[in-house]
Amino acid sequence: MDPRLSFVTLVVRDLEASRAFYVDGLGWPVALDAPGEVLMIRVADRVVLSLWCEASAREEIGPVARGEGAPPFTLAHNVPEPDDVDRVVALAVAAGATLVGAPVTRDWGGRSGYVGDPDGFLWEIAYNPGPVGRSVL
Repeated sequence: MDPRLSFVTLVVRDLEASRAFYVDGLGWPVALDAPGEVLMIRVADRVVLSLWCEASAREEIGPVARGEGAPPFTLAHNVPEPDDVDRVVALAVAAGATLVGAPVTRDWGGRSGYVGDPDGFLWEIAYNPGPVGRSVL
């Protein structure tokens, strides 16, 4: 099996709030829209971010659990320059994100900050000066 990630699916409470954040606020283009069910956004040549309405998701995958604290994963948006971290974090907050961690220069040589989308999914906005970080730009 090839190492590949094709879809990142976030089960969201309110699809319209997610649309307002990702599409209206951040300006990400819609690749597929099934109103009331799912909204898909192409985020790379072969990767799609799928925002799946919780009611529709439950029909297919069963109960959806939510609890206190951060979800046990983060999503990342890498940027080409350290100053871009501050700009993108500010853009996300203006679009309705919650500031979770202000941008700071990290011990590993990069810069990053964290925001939460309307459902609390954490996005790391990062400048990663290493080869792997540069390879995803």
